[in-house]
Amino acid sequence: MQKTVAVNDKGLRIGEDHPNARATDAEIELIRQLHDEGMSYEVLAEKFEYSKWAIGRICRFERRGQVPAAFVRVHIPEPA
Repeated sequence: MQKTVAVNDKGLRIGEDHPNARATDAEIELIRQLHDEGMSYEVLAEKFEYSKWAIGRICRFERRGQVPAAFVRVHIPEPA
């Protein structure tokens, strides 16, 4: 099976395609939008089950702030 994933300028997976990603790109955008509309870090942390520290870093673009440099096709092994 193959999948198209976003990579940065070094060829490393970014966003929801990163192996350690917990949230989808859509969830990250929703967190940022809700914060822009006035929702506090504390409320967002409770709603999305993240720490206030992590929510703050997401909203300040310190996490998940990269823009894809390219998209590549990778092989995904079939589950056993």
